[in-house]
Amino acid sequence: MQTKRALDFGAVIITGERIRLVPISPEYSEIIFREFTDEITRYMIPATPSNIEEINVFIRASLESMQDKSALILAILKKPDEEFLGVCGLHGIPDPEEPALGLWLKKGAHGHKYGQEAIKALADWVRQNLIFKHMIYPCDKANIPSRKIAESLNGSIVREGEVKSRSGRILHEVVYKIR
Repeated sequence: MQTKRALDFGAVIITGERIRLVPISPEYSEIIFREFTDEITRYMIPATPSNIEEINVFIRASLESMQDKSALILAILKKPDEEFLGVCGLHGIPDPEEPALGLWLKKGAHGHKYGQEAIKALADWVRQNLIFKHMIYPCDKANIPSRKIAESLNGSIVREGEVKSRSGRILHEVVYKIR
């Protein structure tokens, strides 16, 4: 995938009306470990971490992928107090066909449309800065709030299938195409 101009993914900050998206960093490891629970991962490929080192590995891998511009992983912070709300990102950036948007929010942030605001802000940034055919947003068919996020961006389902999560659950994935 090409960028429209020279970019440093480690310096990307995206601002929404109520949130700021900032590069993931080790300062968020403890809160991610605390908030990335079985309830949160229910509809996700990743498994709930069993120890904080798994989060540290995720953060190091995220920083490496941002350095080589293969992914953009951002912490979602609530304005103005910078409360950590979750993580969003764009994965598979080398694929000019369909890089994938992803999101998770801590339990206390559910129901306030922070996820919708974060993904919209990220998708807008991607449209302005990257060259791609379209983005995708995969989610579990039963995860209605996540599906509403894709649908709020005029996403349309392009495929469905079963995917096994890292915790062994079978997810019934729907993949939305977002332009």
